[in-house]
Amino acid sequence: MDRAPRMNFMSDNTAGAAPAVIDAIARANDGREASYGADQVSRRLAARFSDLFEKDVIVHPVLTGTAANSLSIATFCPSWGAVFCHAGAHILVDECGAPEFFSGAKLVPVEGEGGKLTPQGLKAALGHFQPGFVHHVQPKMVSLTEATELGTTYKPDEIAAISALAHERGMRVHMDGARFANAVAGSGKSPAELTWKSGVDVLSFGATKNGALAAEAVIFFNPAEAGDFEYRRKRSGHLVSKMRYVSAQLDAMLDNGLWLALAGQANDMARRLEAGLRAIPGVGIAHPVEANEVFFTLPDHAARGRLEKEGARFYVWSSSEDPVPLIRLVCAFSTTTSEVDAFLAAVRRTLGV
Repeated sequence: MDRAPRMNFMSDNTAGAAPAVIDAIARANDGREASYGADQVSRRLAARFSDLFEKDVIVHPVLTGTAANSLSIATFCPSWGAVFCHAGAHILVDECGAPEFFSGAKLVPVEGEGGKLTPQGLKAALGHFQPGFVHHVQPKMVSLTEATELGTTYKPDEIAAISALAHERGMRVHMDGARFANAVAGSGKSPAELTWKSGVDVLSFGATKNGALAAEAVIFFNPAEAGDFEYRRKRSGHLVSKMRYVSAQLDAMLDNGLWLALAGQANDMARRLEAGLRAIPGVGIAHPVEANEVFFTLPDHAARGRLEKEGARFYVWSSSEDPVPLIRLVCAFSTTTSEVDAFLAAVRRTLGV
C-alpha cells in the first residue's frame, strides 16, 4: 500500500468531512424528525448562531455557497440593481452567473489590490452610475469576500469604511464567507467584529470548505430584513426535506469551537508552507498569507511541470502565456505537516536546491 503523502493542495473542498460532522449526521439519522427545517436541530440553530454573533440573528441553512450568495443578494437587490464586488470575486468569476440569475441584478467588478475592495475604488465605481437615472442600473449592494480569493483578509476597520460608504448610498452589504472561519481564526477578531459590528447586513457562513459534508448558512443580522428569503430558498430547491442532516453539520461545527479549531489547523499548515517556501531560492510569495491559502511563483513553467511530475497537485492562477507561473495552494483542516514537508521537499528537488 502506498503511504506517500498526498501533496494535494488543489482546494480545501478536496478534503473529506470532519469525523465530528459525520458523527453528527449519524446521530441525526436516529429515529424520525419533522421535515423542512422544523426538526429540533434546525430550530436551535438561530439561538446558537445568535450566541456566536452576540446578537439575535436569523439563520437559513442551504446546501451550497453559490445558493447562499445568490439568495442573499436576491433578497436585497432588485432586478434593476447593481452589486459591486471585487473583479476576482467568486460570485463574479466562479458561480456561472447564479447571483445574476436569481436576482436579475448586475454584478459590477471593482479592481483592488490583494483581492480587496477599498472605499476609494468603490466610490470611483459608483461614479459611473447616476442615481435616479432610468438608463442606469441602480447601486443596491456591495459584496465582500472574507477571506478573499487571494487568501487575504479584511480588517474590521476596512469593512467598516466600505460599509459606511455603502449605507450612506442606501446600499446593503453582503459578505461571502466561504472561508469566514479561516478569516476569524487568522485575525483573532470575533465573528461579530468582522460582520455586523462593522456594518455587514447578511453573511454567507461557509462550512463545507471547513470540514462539513455539504452545509452553508445564510445569516441575517437584522431579522426584520430577512424578508422573502424563505420563499426564494424554496423556489431555488434549497429548502431540504430532511433539513436535519444539513443543520446537524452546522450544529456540530459550533460545538466546543470546532469550526475555529478546524480552520486554525488549515491556517497553521498554510503558514508552515509559506515559511518553507520563503526559504527556497527562486520562489516568491505573491500575497500575504492571512488564512489558509498560499500564492507563490516558480521561475518558469518547466519547473511547474517537474513539480507536477513529483505528484504535487495545485491550481495555476496565471495564464499559460505568463512566463512566471503563479501557483495557488490551499490547506484543509486535514492537511498534515508530513504533507506540507513532502511538498516543500518536492519544490527543492524541482529547483535543484
